[in-house]
Amino acid sequence: MEVVASLACCRPVILTDKTMVELGYVQALLTQFEDAEQLPDVFDNTIPEPTVASIMQAVSKVKSKPYDCIIALGGGSPIDTAKAVAVLVKFGGEMKDYKFPHIQTQAGLPVIAIPTTAGTGSEVTKFTIITDQDTDEKMLCAGPGFMPAAALIDYTLTLSLPPRITADTGIDALTHAIEAYVSKKANLYSDSQALAAMKLLAPNLREAYNNGKNESCREAMMLGATLAGLAFSNASVALVHGMSRPIGAFFHVPHGLSNAMLLPSVTAFSIASATARYATCARTMGVAASHHSDEQACELLINELQQINVDLKVPTPKEFGIEKDAFFAVCTTMAEQALASGSPGNNPRVPSVKEMVAIYHGLWDK
Repeated sequence: MEVVASLACCRPVILTDKTMVELGYVQALLTQFEDAEQLPDVFDNTIPEPTVASIMQAVSKVKSKPYDCIIALGGGSPIDTAKAVAVLVKFGGEMKDYKFPHIQTQAGLPVIAIPTTAGTGSEVTKFTIITDQDTDEKMLCAGPGFMPAAALIDYTLTLSLPPRITADTGIDALTHAIEAYVSKKANLYSDSQALAAMKLLAPNLREAYNNGKNESCREAMMLGATLAGLAFSNASVALVHGMSRPIGAFFHVPHGLSNAMLLPSVTAFSIASATARYATCARTMGVAASHHSDEQACELLINELQQINVDLKVPTPKEFGIEKDAFFAVCTTMAEQALASGSPGNNPRVPSVKEMVAIYHGLWDK
């Protein structure tokens, strides 16, 4: 309630999903409001990997009354939904009007983000990802206007996460940190956040997956995910994310999982163009020591990323259940969409469409 008041707001609406209602998190949040007149209404129909259609449902809800701020409760999807809704409610138009290369500079309704996963970092980023269900394109929407006005970080909200979501969101966060550090847009500020995130995420990822009730581990993962979000919000993501979004759009693979599928292969593709940077990632993650050469550290890094996928049971596209012919049929389209998103241009080694298609093919039953 204090945060709402600090933003000079008095009529919030909660955007969340039904899982948050079932777990009792929404009710716990509602108890924080003592004034019955300011008790927020709840929209609990946000969906994983939000689409234009789901966004417009939420826009209709928020437009139905004079709400002056949005509380986003949940994982990356409710938070991404809220960020998109906040801008559309205030400025109108269609979601496609806001996709990259458009940069949204003006803020929509204030968003208070309360993440319940340690992964997306969406609570502190200037990006939102919305799928156009008519074209199967995941649209990257960017700009400071999408930045939440406040973020409330509480690691205890992640204690109920099942192992699969813990793994997918955790690898997503690690990908954010690595890509921010090797991005062509990296800077001293983003470097400090990315390295701090790696130190927290890498040693705790497996334990969080295997023992989700370990509170110190969960706390480290939550802080690491937020720092990684700050890092990539200031340096941008790169090739992994560019190639990951189309896999999610075409085949409904969760975002963190498609990142995990790609991370070892894309790192191997990119490493020769930023050897020193990737070697620093390996040393920071604790998989290489100071006596290892940069080349040795990079090799150890690739081995570690591959082993993480084994230990956290990350499936290949084939194991996920995607049909081979369907996957191969859209590889060129996925590569073209990835390139158009702008993210591959931040990569140390910028790929051609042909090179991205080869990486996609290599994922199939690796």
